[in-house]
Amino acid sequence: MSDKADQYKDTVFLPQTEFPMRAGLPQKEPEIVQKWSDIDLYAKMREASKGKPKWILHDGPPYANGNIHMGHALNKILQDVVVKSWQMMGYDAPYVPGWDCHGLPIEWKIEEKYRGEGKDKDDVDLLQFREECRQFAKGWVDTQSEQFQRLGVSGDWKNPYLTMTTRAESKIVREIHKFALNGGLYLGAKPVMWSVVEKTALAEAEVEYKEHKSVTIWIRFPVKDAAHELLEGADIVIWTTTPWTMPSNRALAYGDNVEYGVYEVKSVDPEAKGATVGDRLAMAVSLSDAVKAQAKIEDGELLGTLAGGKIAGAVCQRR
Repeated sequence: MSDKADQYKDTVFLPQTEFPMRAGLPQKEPEIVQKWSDIDLYAKMREASKGKPKWILHDGPPYANGNIHMGHALNKILQDVVVKSWQMMGYDAPYVPGWDCHGLPIEWKIEEKYRGEGKDKDDVDLLQFREECRQFAKGWVDTQSEQFQRLGVSGDWKNPYLTMTTRAESKIVREIHKFALNGGLYLGAKPVMWSVVEKTALAEAEVEYKEHKSVTIWIRFPVKDAAHELLEGADIVIWTTTPWTMPSNRALAYGDNVEYGVYEVKSVDPEAKGATVGDRLAMAVSLSDAVKAQAKIEDGELLGTLAGGKIAGAVCQRR
């Protein structure tokens, strides 16, 4: 069988190359990456494209707080393919890598170290805490830089941008001043998530939500100043699936073209809660049967109806 195989081998005409039969990629890849570094391939690319139209990729920097993972690899490799493609199409496509060196992920790592040492963050001098965060970030910048280069990503790794450098911070301040001068900077109110434990603002991605099932609740709002005579002495009934918002509730919603009715309670089930005989309840006519069933109202008299637009201007209070 071996002799026949050798005979057939001589009859197959394949291109002759210097590539070995076995590529040995685990050994060859580091050698190739090292060669690119030795010849300073990135500088040669910049020299070759000097004077050509610019094509810039604005990179969203990763956090400097740990080893890279598959998400980093996917992001950086795809970016490198895009940048090099534009470079090969005749553009000057530089790539300047960068790192986000601020924020809770880095602070949290230092606090973990403190807890391991039995220390309380609040007992550590603020400047010392910040310096430890800076040194921690710097260490991971160096590590991630090596790991990204090992992926074959070409860039200006000798001069990356770091959000914690005085140059970067001064540019941020300079841009804020531009907003202040052109009137774009203003004082306003915006809800920001806050960690009472960490005593710092949180980004949306830093918040983990616990699974929670809320109940639907019905609430009565007594009419203090009626916008329509039918609402005099009545309570407007609303329902919500977010009961936790009620303590800060400041308004009631209504539909301009929805028909609302005011009902007087005539009789209730002995086990009824929230409704008593004589109450006057304002609600959407289409939902009245559901409300009566939930409140265990046995009988109610419709005193009259009004369009939602007639409710506008009414002032209610909470019970």
